[in-house]
Amino acid sequence: MGGDDAPRAVVQGAIAAAREDGLALTLVGVRAQLEDELARFPEVDSLSLRILDASDAIGMDEPALAVRRRRDASVRVAAESVAAGEDAALFSAGHSGAAVMAAHGAFGLLEGIERPAIAATLPTRDGAAVLIDAGASVSCRPQHLVVFARLGAAYASAMLGIDRPRVGVLSNGEEAGKGTALVREAYNRIAESSLAFVGNVDASELFSGSVDVIVCDGFTGNVVLKTSEGLVEAIDALMADEMARSVTAQVGSVLTRGALRRFRTRLDYSEYGGAPLLGVRHVCVIGHGRSSPRAIATGVRLAARFAREGLVARMEDSLQGTGSSGAGATGRTRR
Repeated sequence: MGGDDAPRAVVQGAIAAAREDGLALTLVGVRAQLEDELARFPEVDSLSLRILDASDAIGMDEPALAVRRRRDASVRVAAESVAAGEDAALFSAGHSGAAVMAAHGAFGLLEGIERPAIAATLPTRDGAAVLIDAGASVSCRPQHLVVFARLGAAYASAMLGIDRPRVGVLSNGEEAGKGTALVREAYNRIAESSLAFVGNVDASELFSGSVDVIVCDGFTGNVVLKTSEGLVEAIDALMADEMARSVTAQVGSVLTRGALRRFRTRLDYSEYGGAPLLGVRHVCVIGHGRSSPRAIATGVRLAARFAREGLVARMEDSLQGTGSSGAGATGRTRR
């Protein structure tokens, strides 16, 4: 029931994932509305779909805390279904704060993890980097950033195949003394850990590939993520405007069409589908509120992949090697 075009876009994306990947899916929400949407697809009877009725939903303009008192909110019902073992993973494109709280409350946290964090994937020149936290915790203390660093490193190791991920703290300069009090204290604490800490990361280096895990508070991370998405859309529009100005530009656009298409693909959030909530005991993927049916399908596939490949168990194994003691050391190898 969440997202700018819910439930239509969500149902359409779910149908695509079920049809093309053979997934068994549970749609959680107001039964009558979901049945109306499903009736638009003649193949629905051949798919493995069930409806879990939930009469309520958390609106995008409501506080995340509302999920605590709204027992029949769709995201809460969905999280409880996963916690009970009836489903393998949770995907939501609705209120991200409500999804975080629902998953936190229903799933519980991994041992040694004080707060969960959203791990967004950023494209870089030589692969990808993990931005953490991308919006789960707006207000943080230094120890929370240390936890985010451990979670990000464990995720990069478990799912991106990097044996020793390079970890940096997002700041307004590379020097050790730069940043807010939160950033400076987090810098000192992470530097004392066993992580491969490389120091501060200037915002201009986010997409350079010089670091594998970029650590920040959830407010900063969410602003970075949405700024990046807006920039991609602006570049796309500006390039289209310029190419329409002259015949020469139009000819050039034909010659570079393949490169431009690949460029858009690398930066398009719908290619990723969503971001995992790390630190909880079951798989949770949070999608963009503006998710198209294509993005929904990609996010559902991502959640299924994480469940199939044992993301949580692999995270637990990786976290055992990212404790808070020992001297930091830089280095990076891919498995």
